[in-house]
Amino acid sequence: MLIHTVLDMAQAVPVPNPEPIAPPGLEKPINTILGWGKWGVIVSGVAGLLICGAQMAIGRKNRSSFAADGASGIPWVLGGLSLAATASGIVGMFLG
Repeated sequence: MLIHTVLDMAQAVPVPNPEPIAPPGLEKPINTILGWGKWGVIVSGVAGLLICGAQMAIGRKNRSSFAADGASGIPWVLGGLSLAATASGIVGMFLG
């Protein structure tokens, strides 16, 4: 009975949920670092897809396992790009 009363009281107290605010002076450097990370992911994604395409083109004749390795790498590259594209939404879902 006492536990239920305590739980009811805890639910009645509003929990503050402030908006995220960058510490003074850190907003610009952090945005620069995040921009570098985004640029790195884009470059890596393009390079990964080019490498997969090259493996498939090279493995077309008499190297079918090499072509299959290139084709099997495409979902991994696209998965990594998708994760990077949705990263802020995923983090916001858990912290929002």
